Amino acid sequence: MTALTALAADTPSLVQSVDWPAITPVVVPAAVALLVLVADLFTPEARKPVLGWISVAGLAAATAALLPLRAGDRTTFCLTADPGACSYTADHFALVVQFLVLAGALVTALLSVTGVRDGRVPAGEYWFLLLSSAAGAALLPASRDLATLIVALEVASLPAFALVGMRRGDRMSSEAALKFFLSSVTATAVSLMGVSLVYAATGTLHLTRVADRLEDVPGQLDTLAMAGVALTLVGFAFKTAAVPFHFWVPDTYVGAPLPVAGYLSVIGKAVGFTGLILVTVIAFPAYSDVWGPALAVLAALTMTIGNAAALRQSADRPQSAVRLLAWSSVGQAGYLLVPIAAAAYSGRDQIGSTVAYALMYAAVNLGAFAVAALVARTRPLHRISDYRGLYAERPAAALALAFFLLCLAGLPPGIIGLFAKVTVFRSAVDAGLGWLAVVMAVNVVMALYYYLRWTALLFHTPQTEGRAPAVTKAPWPLTAAIALTAVAALALSGAPQLVLRFASGSLFPL
Repeated sequence: MTALTALAADTPSLVQSVDWPAITPVVVPAAVALLVLVADLFTPEARKPVLGWISVAGLAAATAALLPLRAGDRTTFCLTADPGACSYTADHFALVVQFLVLAGALVTALLSVTGVRDGRVPAGEYWFLLLSSAAGAALLPASRDLATLIVALEVASLPAFALVGMRRGDRMSSEAALKFFLSSVTATAVSLMGVSLVYAATGTLHLTRVADRLEDVPGQLDTLAMAGVALTLVGFAFKTAAVPFHFWVPDTYVGAPLPVAGYLSVIGKAVGFTGLILVTVIAFPAYSDVWGPALAVLAALTMTIGNAAALRQSADRPQSAVRLLAWSSVGQAGYLLVPIAAAAYSGRDQIGSTVAYALMYAAVNLGAFAVAALVARTRPLHRISDYRGLYAERPAAALALAFFLLCLAGLPPGIIGLFAKVTVFRSAVDAGLGWLAVVMAVNVVMALYYYLRWTALLFHTPQTEGRAPAVTKAPWPLTAAIALTAVAALALSGAPQLVLRFASGSLFPL
């Protein structure tokens, strides 16, 4: 017995401690998702809307749970033999992205309350899937090993496939979900192959350890490691809708319910960029000469093709408004890629520019989808021409949409859009990527045309012939979603330092 006691005392414990406050922003939406799923079984049809409000409350609580963590110094699920190697880190980067994800999911939930009640959407399943996806998206920025990263990516993505196809009896919705599913599963398989090759070359999954071991890979494993790095990046490039992995975006946005399309354009994109940032600047800095030029080329192609396709949208074509927002989101993805590419040349502090831009983009793009959901209540064809004279019918909604579009274009009074573009442009110049800065400048000018054309249409004389009258009063959850995004956009334009400070410092612990 004495010998066994002595042996136990000398053996390091394999039990990992759990920092529950650190993981609360992930646990809360996951727990509420299970609660909603079970409650749906016992809730009569007339009382189904309460499930939506439970979901809204859960997302609000998860967002509030970030406040005690604002110091950015919490880690958990660490190796007992190496406390520096942790699977979950609540640093400033993780907290900022978690705020973006959870606040974006909260706005999406507000947009969805009325749509779920009025549409052909099963309430319990919808709220369970949305909360599950939000939990996975909140887990991903804090993930610090490749296994957790892939699991979080799939937990965020798999419910999104079902959300796209939630409208029963809608052929377009089912087709969009199938395209999204097949292309995403292919990308995930490629990423898993890449992760397995990286593990074979390094013998570890923790990102910091992967980075250390890739610095000194044996010559016979160098090709294996390089292939693993390239394949891992492919899956995350798909999630960001980077060209040539963008083909699923227009049809998916058109086929999905508008709140889900808005969710994919912001939270889905945030998931992809977060994963891409973690694997490049944390795990694969040793191969920056491989992923740096590749991401720079992807950024140039993505912004150019996205903006060129948005320019081609006809105002009178059904679904043209949603398609323009879809192609615009592809173009915006190109801007978001620029600082990540720049990080390969001038250090990972450039990542702050992507985070600052993503925060601006999330507020204004969700706001644009919120106004689109309001207009779609009376004009369900989603044509750009349906917005002609919107100011005469709904002045507040028209002014809000005009402001959102000007922010996306980077024009005053959308100061935050202008400043965010300048920070991204500066990151390219500081990294010596002058050619990429020129391509970005050309694309910003291209985008001005379609953003300004839509903005001007809002203030034209309305065409009343053959049009349904405007609803006298919008549902208050929809109004609240528009108001929240408008207030956020106005606050950021009035005090751009709220997010631009992330562009001037490191979000990762030294």
